[in-house]
Amino acid sequence: MTVVAFSPAASGHELELPQFERLAATLSSRFARLHVEDVAPAIAGALEQIGRPLGVEVCNLVEFADGGAISAVHTWRDDAVPGSGVKAGTPPPRWMLDRLARNEVVGVARPGDLPAEERQATSGQPFWSALGVPVLVAEQVICGLIVWTRHVQGHWPDPLIERVRLIAEILGVALQRCRHATALRVSLATIERLNSALTADNVYLQEEIKTYHDFDAIVGESATLRLALTRLGQVAPMNSSVLLLGETGTGKELFARALHDRSRRGGRALVRVNCASLPPTLVESELFGHEKGAFTGAVSMRQGRFELADGGTIFLDEIGDLQPELQAKLLRVLQEGEFERVGSSRTKKVDVRIIAATHRDLEADVASGRFRADLFYRLSVFPIHLPALRDRREDIPHLVWFFIHRHQRDLGRRIAKVPQAVMQSLQQHAWPGNVRELENVIERAMIRSSGETLQLDDTYEQPRTPTAEAVQPSDESLEAVQRAHIENVLNDCGWRINGANNAAARLQLHPNTLRFRMKKLGIARV
Repeated sequence: MTVVAFSPAASGHELELPQFERLAATLSSRFARLHVEDVAPAIAGALEQIGRPLGVEVCNLVEFADGGAISAVHTWRDDAVPGSGVKAGTPPPRWMLDRLARNEVVGVARPGDLPAEERQATSGQPFWSALGVPVLVAEQVICGLIVWTRHVQGHWPDPLIERVRLIAEILGVALQRCRHATALRVSLATIERLNSALTADNVYLQEEIKTYHDFDAIVGESATLRLALTRLGQVAPMNSSVLLLGETGTGKELFARALHDRSRRGGRALVRVNCASLPPTLVESELFGHEKGAFTGAVSMRQGRFELADGGTIFLDEIGDLQPELQAKLLRVLQEGEFERVGSSRTKKVDVRIIAATHRDLEADVASGRFRADLFYRLSVFPIHLPALRDRREDIPHLVWFFIHRHQRDLGRRIAKVPQAVMQSLQQHAWPGNVRELENVIERAMIRSSGETLQLDDTYEQPRTPTAEAVQPSDESLEAVQRAHIENVLNDCGWRINGANNAAARLQLHPNTLRFRMKKLGIARV
């Protein structure tokens, strides 16, 4: 501890040290019982109790932040003494604060104790004696107590310095307790926020574990599947919205997971919402969350799926079943990244990538007014058509063995052979349920098979051998009418599917939808 600039002259100031000892005991007891929020208001009264018996006109308690910067200045001044406001309301000089911040006691008893530059700056002004003591807590100077008087002191006696230091330490410990309480409140708020987010994530992941039953790999080598995977690889690294189109059971969720995993958001959450499985009254709360008391049964605040997906991806399955009144709110999230929880007027912002999927013909829904055109165009920035299983029959053997290996351990089976007749029958099947239906058929077959050879279950409907009449549909069949109409339009448009005066626009179809129907109906340019 360094004591700076003390005059050896005798002091005429009479000290009442027992009074300060009693004051120290009183302040220690009082501040120990105070709530942290009452410490700052109580400091002003304490400074007066210090200043009056000491006979000074001004008392300062200066709080230091990290690095020695001033964070707060508490001041008491004796208004009954004329001119006592000279030092009140302004921080002490920088040279004094620097020495206090270095844990030095500063005493100024006569003008000669001032630094040379300070003497020049205050030349011709009334002289103020001052005593400043620092408070060191946990190896850090957290505050300094400074007393000022217009009387020239012979010196500041050591016993007085020690007692002023004792009182200053009482105040410093109280301030440190306030700092710790503030830091603790901030930490608890951060912990509460993180726990809330972790709890919400855990609830969502538990729901995902219960409902997840899809594939863990995309299986197949057909040209139609490779085309879809090529488009997936092109758009995955981007933030563009993707619309997955295809029949039920074609693996739209599997494609959504692959898109997310290959994106820059792969390290964040992929949140799934099945718009068709939620009651209309709960869809808005599920997507955007709700506040406590927003409706009957809302016993606590709940984050919506968009909040859970912030920074990641949200997969809106069966988007075509979303109610019209919610389509506008979803459009706002896509356009501005903003929404409000149910029961709240506070706008929240999120950064979410949208992947939507549907088995419906959204273009037809737009034409009929059931689906908003502006939302459709926002969602279908990059559409990907997932082929039906009947359009990639060459992938069926790969899928059959994939499902066999996937289920044989759980079912206690070891299938080593699939008869050619069985495989041929599976490849000839229509598969209206697509890959999901195929998996169910294979699982039932494994349950029935007792040996190493796969045997189809009796519930499996064998494909019927097409008759001549079936192969050649009558001119009145719907298939023949569709084929003839599409061929006529294509001929009129010069077989242009894209571009000006294209057939897709004439037929009011998406170009990829037209290509799909041409393939399905066996239409090809000769």
